[in-house]
Amino acid sequence: MIQQKRDHGGGIDAAAQQYGGTRDSWIDLSTGINPVAYPVGDIYHNSWCALPDKAAQSALVEAARSFWQIPREAAVIATNGASAPIAMIPRLGAAGRVHIAAPTYNEHAAAFDFAGWQHTETLSQADAQVIVNPNNPDGRTFKAGDLCASLRVIDESFCDVRPAATLIAEADRRNTLVLKSFGKFWGLAGVRLGFVIGDPALVARLETMLGPWPVAGPALEIGTRALRDPLWAEQTRKRLSADAVRLDALLAGGGASLVGGTSLFRLYDVDDAAAWQTRLAHNQVWSRIFPYNPRWLRLGLPAPDQWARLEAALP
Repeated sequence: MIQQKRDHGGGIDAAAQQYGGTRDSWIDLSTGINPVAYPVGDIYHNSWCALPDKAAQSALVEAARSFWQIPREAAVIATNGASAPIAMIPRLGAAGRVHIAAPTYNEHAAAFDFAGWQHTETLSQADAQVIVNPNNPDGRTFKAGDLCASLRVIDESFCDVRPAATLIAEADRRNTLVLKSFGKFWGLAGVRLGFVIGDPALVARLETMLGPWPVAGPALEIGTRALRDPLWAEQTRKRLSADAVRLDALLAGGGASLVGGTSLFRLYDVDDAAAWQTRLAHNQVWSRIFPYNPRWLRLGLPAPDQWARLEAALP
């Protein structure tokens, strides 16, 4: 089976090749990654040089349980980002019919396609369902009552900016999996750290599929340190919320209307999204547009020293 290339944010190298400049000269607002990353600090020498041990893995899982208030009956595993389990989850059972609340992050549909599942728009007919909570790109949230299929996949990659919206209480339900992404909220996408939380039987099968040492030693150490720092998380939520309001005001001045989003990315309605992207790109600011809606423009938040450049680049 040949997989088509999926549409994603990022790709600064290609943007620079087309519009000029170097990677370092660009402002990448095409993703929803916190531009002010968690301060990593010094990493223990053995985290680099030795195979990850069980103590380090257990410490990370316990930090995750505490931070997200995970139900005791739910199992937890750390993974090498959220993308790896997203690709594997459709292979946990026989292929059937899946309902994916769209439009949303397209790797879910691609993974179910590859595993031979059929898509259905009728939730009552679905054997599996996927929700992204809050959704990417429009930020809508879901309730526990929205979950009704036999296999329920809840992607909460962006929920750390809106913890009150979490459905983590559903993680102890049979055939339920909740995904968490570390890189977005903590601004450390390169660490490649994620979590799968839920039905112990499904989590155990995923753990077998992932194999030993799925998470690198430095990622275990960084993740544990960050998840044990609730004050940083609280302060970060406040900063991101204020910056999202600032970005909305800036875009409104250029004629864009807010559709939705989270405090890590904002989705706007504009007259011609491709034209907006091109104008921004000529000023070495990269944005996100969508093949299924020519009016949607998505922007992440700029770093504190990038606001003036963004303002100058806008229409």
